[in-house]
Amino acid sequence: MLQINWIVTGLAALIPMIIGGLWYSKLLFGHTWMRTNRFREEDMRGANMGLIFGLTLLFSMMISLTMNGIVIHQFTLASIVGGQATNETDKAWLESSMAAYGQNFRTFRHGLLHGAIVSVFFILPVIAILALFERRGWKYIMIHFGYWFVTLALMGGVICQWT
Repeated sequence: MLQINWIVTGLAALIPMIIGGLWYSKLLFGHTWMRTNRFREEDMRGANMGLIFGLTLLFSMMISLTMNGIVIHQFTLASIVGGQATNETDKAWLESSMAAYGQNFRTFRHGLLHGAIVSVFFILPVIAILALFERRGWKYIMIHFGYWFVTLALMGGVICQWT
């Protein structure tokens, strides 16, 4: 039976923090991000960084767990019989299906593709809808969408390859 690899899932949960540290730094898009949000340097001081990073890690773990089900199609096979096959017919079907298809589409490239698809068809609309109501421009949308595109693609690749 397919199980979540908690080590890989935990490592993938670090990806949003690592990419975010780079993406929103002054090295990449930090200046532009601050301007589009109308932030000043003073606005960035005094935050409870322990709380921010702790919650970010928690939310990143939630995303990582969700990505398992998105990028690993074999979880869908198990879901057909309710997660655990309880009768002999279901057990035989699940075992033969996993034997035949258990390693299909289990590559970094395939996970990268699914992470990119999720970012385009789910994350982009969510960010764009929020930005429209907040009266933000396309620069704001694209900075955040770009971050999630790279982040989810990498998370999907890592999870799909090594779980």
